[in-house]
Amino acid sequence: MTDPILRDRRGPIADRRGMPGAEAVLASDARLEGSGVWVIIPCYRVRSHVLRVIRKIPAWVEGVVCIDDACPEASGDFIEAEARDPRVVVVRLSQNLGVGGATMAGYAEAGRRGARVMVKVDGDDQMDLGHLAQLVAPILLGEADYTKGNRFTSISHLRHMPGVRVFGNAALSFAAKVSSGYWNIFDPTNGYTAIEASVAERLMEKRVSRRFFFETDLLYHLSTLRAVVRDVPMPARYGEEVSNLRIGAIVGPFALKHARNFFQRILGQYFVRDFNVATVELIFGLLFLGFGVSYAAHWLWVRAEGQPASPGVVMAAALPVMIGVQFLLQAVNFDVLNVPARPIHPYLRAIARMEAEAEEDAQCR
Repeated sequence: MTDPILRDRRGPIADRRGMPGAEAVLASDARLEGSGVWVIIPCYRVRSHVLRVIRKIPAWVEGVVCIDDACPEASGDFIEAEARDPRVVVVRLSQNLGVGGATMAGYAEAGRRGARVMVKVDGDDQMDLGHLAQLVAPILLGEADYTKGNRFTSISHLRHMPGVRVFGNAALSFAAKVSSGYWNIFDPTNGYTAIEASVAERLMEKRVSRRFFFETDLLYHLSTLRAVVRDVPMPARYGEEVSNLRIGAIVGPFALKHARNFFQRILGQYFVRDFNVATVELIFGLLFLGFGVSYAAHWLWVRAEGQPASPGVVMAAALPVMIGVQFLLQAVNFDVLNVPARPIHPYLRAIARMEAEAEEDAQCR
């Protein structure tokens, strides 16, 4: 088992994250105990696996929230009757909300109970809890707001992944990079994730997709907050579990949602919240490209049959296209370099602390 880390003589680093520069503090005798890590387990048709998952949760985890997502197997009753871990809390949903809705309900419950970092783990025992410390460490150290597993960091990690899943995840990963702006991450559908509680609180105010698009849509909404996301390498694991996801049924809806998120992100990031060099490159790139393509199309429409294009016509069409493409490539390069690099949760916690202190002072008066 991984040695606990991330606690020093002055108390949990999580308690000091609102202090200036606290995210850079790390003592050599750091520990994980007392850091406020909670595990969230959405439960839907995982009755045969979920107890095994609970038993594998490390002792330094402070609490476990199991969400019965209107499970037809009555997983909430089963867990309460069979689980012997006193850290386990069961939340029952009156209707099925999907993995996203169940996870959000788990975030809310763990947040009410004082969680600092919330780790989402599936109940089908596909996720290796031996990697839990690596997943929460960047958040507790103040280096990231959200972390996720990445099964594509090594060929050996993919040894047990079916070929169709390798191809599908690669395609989805590229689409997620474009739509979310997180060009530094891969494997967006990986459900083994951790999030800082104050960031999760902001996400719960947004309209995040509640079904299978949840993890990918979460990345888009994190980008609107300028949160820092980091990948954590881990191998793929597959057993006798049965997936509820049908690839053929999600390709079209996923493509439309990626396109929607992409256009919303570009509009918000480069035209509403900011106006920078990438905005200018996008505008002129589209103008030049549009002019070149439309000029060529118009000439083809009005030309006489068999009439060859003169050098002037070719240049009038080709040159704007080439300039437009160059402008757009520069805009893409700017976007790639514009990935959030400074975590937001130390500031969110500092603001919350200052507001609480101001409220206490007002009450004292």
